[in-house]
Amino acid sequence: MSPVAELRGEMRGNNLDHVRRRNLSLLLGRVHALGAVSRAQLTKETGLNRSTIAALSAELVQLGLVVETEPDQTNQVGRPSPVIVPNDTNVAITVNPEIDAVSIGLVGLGGRVIRQVRYDTTRVPSAREVVNITAAVIDGMRGELESQYRTVGIGLAIPGLVRADDGMVTLAPHLDWHDEPIGEMLREATGYPVVAGNDASLGAIAERVRGVGAGVGDLVYLNGGASGIGGGVVAGGVLLGGTSGYAGEIGHTLVNSAGVLCHCGAVGCLETEVSRAPLLAAVGLDSAEPERLEPLLLERYAARDTAVVDLVDTQVGFLGRALANTVNAFNPQLIILGGFLGTLFAADPSRLTTAVHDLALVGPRDDVQIVRASLGSAILTVGAAELAFAPLIADPAGSGGQEAAPLSASL
Repeated sequence: MSPVAELRGEMRGNNLDHVRRRNLSLLLGRVHALGAVSRAQLTKETGLNRSTIAALSAELVQLGLVVETEPDQTNQVGRPSPVIVPNDTNVAITVNPEIDAVSIGLVGLGGRVIRQVRYDTTRVPSAREVVNITAAVIDGMRGELESQYRTVGIGLAIPGLVRADDGMVTLAPHLDWHDEPIGEMLREATGYPVVAGNDASLGAIAERVRGVGAGVGDLVYLNGGASGIGGGVVAGGVLLGGTSGYAGEIGHTLVNSAGVLCHCGAVGCLETEVSRAPLLAAVGLDSAEPERLEPLLLERYAARDTAVVDLVDTQVGFLGRALANTVNAFNPQLIILGGFLGTLFAADPSRLTTAVHDLALVGPRDDVQIVRASLGSAILTVGAAELAFAPLIADPAGSGGQEAAPLSASL
């Protein structure tokens, strides 16, 4: 069962033969999430008996999805249990378009990021340009992909509203995309199955499965990037999607009634009052140098550079107001800040924490902790890969293994 499915609460197995496929999914999902796990631990976690685990593991090995290895017997007492690890020659391609670049990744089953490529663009790319860039990069990797890997599909992390049922990008305001069927376009251009999701929601999945939010049932993830601020909410272990998959647009929380006009048509949204471009300008950088923002900003803030201090304090104030509203609405245990929002937090953690505490309700504010995202620049690559691996993990025998038919293009 994929980590995406786990967020829906499907955690227990069943020994009945008619649910063998579901049990295969459950087992592969746990191996994918944990990276390396003993049969004994899987028996304990899933509720399946040892012989069932052994049979399921053998089938997954035959399908080329996992590998069984001998355990480290150092200081072991009794008979050691074989260790099952994901076969990361099964890979997903990931794509994240931004206003200034298209990032393309290759991730193995189990979550190992094999490669990341950033293709800078001289202007905001259209959906067709993103497809053309991605297809060209994939064509350049085609020999390697076909000789060394089994590619299960492409995961798209989109900075905008993505319709859950068909992956249509309803609106990506910073990219100026409206009703773009980019998944279908990319499928036609590459021949691979494609699935798309909102970038911040995928970031929430990544941190919940592989990052600082592992094991936390109630969390909010906010990502700040070139295309604004997006959010993903996990409540009771479930990723909130809403009726059409649009939930989590915390970047459009009102924080300044006298603010500037947002792309969405409202005034004073969080992502208009808290944005990366002014921070880059304040330290003399342009949009092509985001990786240099943090060290320069923190250095100048610590040195009390007046322009930088005033800007950071203003943005932290607005961010604190939005986070307080988020705390009141969702009562999370954890708020995870990614991208340049993590940099703002690092500049003065106590200032942001105090702002949230002062503005949020007594009760919810006492339960929450604010932390930085732990996956760094790989977070959206990891999250998009989880999306791409989900069909494989949902039905390993029917859609995944080397002996099975290719994944269906229907997502």
